[in-house]
Amino acid sequence: MKYVSSYILSSSATNKQPLWYSFKICSITLLFSTFIACSKLQPEPTDTEFSRLQERANAVEIIRDNYGVPHIYAKTDADAVFGLLYAQAEDDFKRIERNYVWAMGRLAEIEGEEALYSDLRVRLYMTLDQAKIEYQKAPQWLKDLCIAFADGLNFYLKTHPHIKPKLITQFEPWMPMFFFEGSIGGDIEKIPLDGIKAFYGSAQNIPLQASIDSMSEPKGSNGFAISGKLTESGNAMLLINPHTSFYFRGEVHVVSEEGLNAYGAVTWGQFFIYQGFNEHNGWMHTSTYADFKDEFIEDIFTKNGQLYYKYGNESRKVEESTVTLKYRDGNVLKNKEFSMYHTHHGPITHMIDNKWVATKINWEPAKALEQSYIRTKTRNHKEFHKMMDIRTNSSNNTVYADSQGNIAYYHGNFMPRRNAGFNFSKPVDGSNPKTDWQGLHELDEMITLLNPDNGWLQNCNSTPFNAALEFSPKSNDYPTYMAPDAENYRGIHAVSVLAGQDNFTLDKLIALSYDPFLPAFAELIPSLIGAFDKSKNKDKKTSDAIEVLRKWDFKVSEDSVAMSLAHFYGMHYLNKGNTPEGLKFVEKIRYFSNDTTEKERLKFFSEVLIELENDFGKWNIPWGEVNRFQRLNGSIASSFDDTQPSVAVNMASGRWGALAAYGSRRFEGTKKLYGYRGNSFIAVVEFGKKVKAKSLLAGGQSGDPLSPHFNDQIVNYVNTEFKDVAYYREDVEKRATERYTPGDH
Repeated sequence: MKYVSSYILSSSATNKQPLWYSFKICSITLLFSTFIACSKLQPEPTDTEFSRLQERANAVEIIRDNYGVPHIYAKTDADAVFGLLYAQAEDDFKRIERNYVWAMGRLAEIEGEEALYSDLRVRLYMTLDQAKIEYQKAPQWLKDLCIAFADGLNFYLKTHPHIKPKLITQFEPWMPMFFFEGSIGGDIEKIPLDGIKAFYGSAQNIPLQASIDSMSEPKGSNGFAISGKLTESGNAMLLINPHTSFYFRGEVHVVSEEGLNAYGAVTWGQFFIYQGFNEHNGWMHTSTYADFKDEFIEDIFTKNGQLYYKYGNESRKVEESTVTLKYRDGNVLKNKEFSMYHTHHGPITHMIDNKWVATKINWEPAKALEQSYIRTKTRNHKEFHKMMDIRTNSSNNTVYADSQGNIAYYHGNFMPRRNAGFNFSKPVDGSNPKTDWQGLHELDEMITLLNPDNGWLQNCNSTPFNAALEFSPKSNDYPTYMAPDAENYRGIHAVSVLAGQDNFTLDKLIALSYDPFLPAFAELIPSLIGAFDKSKNKDKKTSDAIEVLRKWDFKVSEDSVAMSLAHFYGMHYLNKGNTPEGLKFVEKIRYFSNDTTEKERLKFFSEVLIELENDFGKWNIPWGEVNRFQRLNGSIASSFDDTQPSVAVNMASGRWGALAAYGSRRFEGTKKLYGYRGNSFIAVVEFGKKVKAKSLLAGGQSGDPLSPHFNDQIVNYVNTEFKDVAYYREDVEKRATERYTPGDH
């Protein structure tokens, strides 16, 4: 237990944890020490498979730094992947398993019948047998990495018999074919489950468009790239700022003697750095709204007991197959068989006006895995551009910077070529061959940007046509389906903070990415104040609250009462206010600000004041007393408790334009708001003769409450105190708290 005890000493000295936190860590450390001492972590089986895995483990070294970040060193890429997956399993095996249970379509075996349609959605695009075929077709170098993936996880399970998987007791090399991109759900989650359930569950129609939930924290990310002509050092810089659910990715560093030396965020269970950097360049992905999927309304009919669909002058057979899915019912596993239907457009996913609809997306798992891994080893923009030409990273935009001074932006990556005579933002007639995809757009036909004259570029899940002021791509140069993305308040905010800036340092880049101004409230709150000023009934409570807002500068801070008032007012309006159909979020806020009645605004504000008094005993409560960070356990579905310790957070929701997004809400039994999504892994990187970087992780590296790295970055997180990244071996050695080969503990 040298690692744990030595870390506790350094943690209390350097990381400035609050007293309650230190007591908690000391207690859990004693428990952890006792647990490890009493557990036989590494069995000594004599089977040849274990001997093979042990020999492989001996070729890997893992060094943990003082924040628990694993630095994995090996001679080959495959052995490095083995160590990477082993280290990930040490930190959060349950999330690895959950990701693969979900990705393979086996969630109902744990969660019960309600999850069957999530599983069915997966199998409509690829069955287990098809995944095995895709694996066999992959190039040998990729198969070697997939084998290493399975070996690393299986060796972890063999050497940690106290870990009891919920479902997957043996990982297989073909499993990554189901989980090949790294983004939040990837392409398949853009296919609504309500359609799958309605069609395959009860043969019912669903509406054309699923409604957007304005109450949920927006999914997305920020990426900034800064040219060397605007930096103090003359080197290009990159902001890596994903806004995922907390603990969705860990922070890792993986190195081989075959050219791999990547650092950054890894989605649990994957063998490539998803958002990160190497010594030469860095890449940040933001979720795209580029239109890469289409729905085809099929003309189905029956002939001689066989289903057909019309396609031009042809009658084509509908491909029919069956799949048997398991689901848990209490302590019993039951089976349910589904018939699945496919046309050449793809699987039937739902029904509109009693017509079957097939949904076509990108589905080339081996090719997508190739692209995801090759990205981490590129050394310059030429190589990076060549990697992007694989064109399978369909759900992401990419912000790029490198040591040669280049900055670049790619809007989407997989883009079907369509007939301009049809509106592909809506379902199209699948019986008309002219609606078929006409291949893919070449990379250079897509929306890209390289070294704009203004010296910076940004994307915040927003339109690419404002990525670099007047040097942005021009919408008239591209088909509408390439960029239907709306502007959002984070994009508006990003442009305002970057414009006119120079002499960037890493610290200045951090400061700008945490700028506290909230542009949505700069539009919403003045209209409320104006409504009050025109009203005749001015009671003291409302007058006092309006005066607080009148003096506000629209910046979030821990002690701001105005921030509390504005947040709850905005959320109440989103929940209760009515808007015309089809408005984007910015349009909704502007509608509430300009096109609603003054009476309605004051009514909603009065209801908010009453709500605050009922929940907190007063309306004038500072934001930090309401907006909290708490991590009580390692469960995937976090629980929260107002009676347990938590930390004030001076950040706000990305929906209001907060660049440093902190999505918080009430949970069952709570009055306070607790963070669950937003700034998760954050890094700023400078590319010069030597790469420099600083990073921060929500909570900590480990998902184990007994680990000292479960909560050791909370104070850093809320105080915006980034750690220096240990990238070069000499720096890793200086900060090493433990070194071992897989299986040693």
